[in-house]
Amino acid sequence: MDTFPDLGSLADQELKDLIQQLTEEEVEVSYRRRILHGKIDILRAELVNRLRKKNEDGEDLISGADVQRLTDILAGRTAQE
Repeated sequence: MDTFPDLGSLADQELKDLIQQLTEEEVEVSYRRRILHGKIDILRAELVNRLRKKNEDGEDLISGADVQRLTDILAGRTAQE
């Protein structure tokens, strides 16, 4: 991350430009966040469908491996394949 400039040394137009630049960056980050949340929702729906299928097939609904996978997902750890 870039260091924050000395605000007292910036001209009015430089301040306006910096505000505009950071606002555009925030919009991009927010868009990326929404995309990621959509992907997470899709992945969770797939997991729910798989768990339902296991239940219909008479398998244990949640195994120890499932709990570990969910723990890893919530902790932000990725599977090492």
